[in-house]
Amino acid sequence: MSAPTVAACQIAVADLDPAANLATIGERLAAVDSAGVDVAVFPEYALTGFVADDRVYAAALDRDGAILDRLAAAAAEHDVAVLAGYVEDAPDSDAYHNTVVYVTPGGERTHYRKRHLWAGEQDALTPGTEPVIVDTPVGRTGLVTCYDLNFVAVSAAFTRERVDALFVVGAWPGTYSENWRLLLRARALDGVRWVVGCGRTGRRTIPDAPVVEYAGRSAVVRPDGVVCQALNRGQRTLTATLDPDVLAEQRAFIPVLSADSTSRG
Repeated sequence: MSAPTVAACQIAVADLDPAANLATIGERLAAVDSAGVDVAVFPEYALTGFVADDRVYAAALDRDGAILDRLAAAAAEHDVAVLAGYVEDAPDSDAYHNTVVYVTPGGERTHYRKRHLWAGEQDALTPGTEPVIVDTPVGRTGLVTCYDLNFVAVSAAFTRERVDALFVVGAWPGTYSENWRLLLRARALDGVRWVVGCGRTGRRTIPDAPVVEYAGRSAVVRPDGVVCQALNRGQRTLTATLDPDVLAEQRAFIPVLSADSTSRG
């Protein structure tokens, strides 16, 4: 297996403006086009932003609608898989979800609905019910959204499935940024796998809604829990090559994936 390259594209999101966010994502994809990037990871709600009231419903996206079609076209144009979050207007019900979509350059789409909603999300959205694992250039990869990181049971389930990586999208408040970094490291080590965490940066300033300063602090964490690449709060793109030999070496050294260990987990 060749060593894939991932990009954590740390951006400031324009809340309730999908067209502006899609343009920002397109600019980042164009910038990594020549860098040999296999997967570009964007933050939670990267396409829509979020506010915990009825205004968010007007910005919500159909998973088969025009905005996601254009995202898929950008993935194909730049020959890169893309992971990005959005508020989903569910096609199969009247519910709305905090969803991420993984789009391959060939146009295949996989969706994950966040299962653990935080604070105001609980008033506006419906939680998902199913974990999602997708085949990526890094290997079998679990999709994780922000507050999901706090739940050890989520991590343990992915460990039993022996995933090679977790892709984590976040919009973590800056006040708690040390928790974000700690949990990224913990989730890498407790499953001995790569973790790619992409956090939203910048500030949310919407009338009649609390101002939020976002942490940024995107990072790539090795399977031994060591941060190998990291950002602070700037609008930047982090790129890292994930060597499969490093994963194999750490799994031989830390045998949490042995049959006895996972059966007790």
